[in-house]
Amino acid sequence: MSDDNSTSLVNLGELSKPANTLIEKVSSAIGGVFEPWQIKRVARAEAEASLIQAESKQQITDLKRRAMHRFLEEEANRQENMEEITKKSISYLNEQSDPTNMDDDWVTNFFDKSRIISDEQMQTIWASVLAGEANTAGSFSRRTVNLLSDLDKKDAELFQTLCKFGWDIGRFMPLVFDCHAKIYNDLGINFSTLSHLDNLGLIQFNSLSGFNRKGVPKSFVLGYCGEPLALEMKNGQSELSVGQVLLSQAGEELAKVIRVSGVDGFYDYAKKQWEEHIPNADNI
Repeated sequence: MSDDNSTSLVNLGELSKPANTLIEKVSSAIGGVFEPWQIKRVARAEAEASLIQAESKQQITDLKRRAMHRFLEEEANRQENMEEITKKSISYLNEQSDPTNMDDDWVTNFFDKSRIISDEQMQTIWASVLAGEANTAGSFSRRTVNLLSDLDKKDAELFQTLCKFGWDIGRFMPLVFDCHAKIYNDLGINFSTLSHLDNLGLIQFNSLSGFNRKGVPKSFVLGYCGEPLALEMKNGQSELSVGQVLLSQAGEELAKVIRVSGVDGFYDYAKKQWEEHIPNADNI
């Protein structure tokens, strides 16, 4: 990590009220690490002071000195990670956001888990979660935050890919009608990877019978990437097949902050799966 303060929160300039409130909230919850009048990072300053004090009182061993320097660097890196995540979250805040509603224990747990995250793509996901909770307190459970901390970059990318197949069916749902189909396999979505996401706790995967949405109205409209699709239940039907995957609670919460494009041809593919429910399908 660089010592350059150009990325520090103290140099962001004039911020919106929600952004200032978020920084104040984070500072209060985890010990004032973002106070704007602190020029040097707190962790680095305190570690340096402890080392100087120890050297002035007694001759410390090389082993202790190396340990102190390691601690100094680790804490400085963690500090920078927390600042980067907080800074990235600012662009996702709503004007009506009120971060004061965030639970202090939630914030403390969030940064306890996220402070080791240095990958920029993963930091963006964490920042989106932080902003989402600031926008609407209670949007992300502690369990979801803890699950996110167990995901490596490859897991996150796999879940993001699955979300490319997500439709708006009253709520966001990735539709996997056949885990062996080429349209999924070409992007790495298959029996093995879906089983892995199931084991992680992000989805429920049932390759045998799949899942149905019950109690659907006779006529309704779904959507994929902003493109609507009208369906009609015929012959008294009230269940709609929604494929082999359901999101878990954690999966639903994380899907809120996933920003991905759709898959070429998937609208028509899904439409084909629901062909019997297309109005006047016999005339198409």
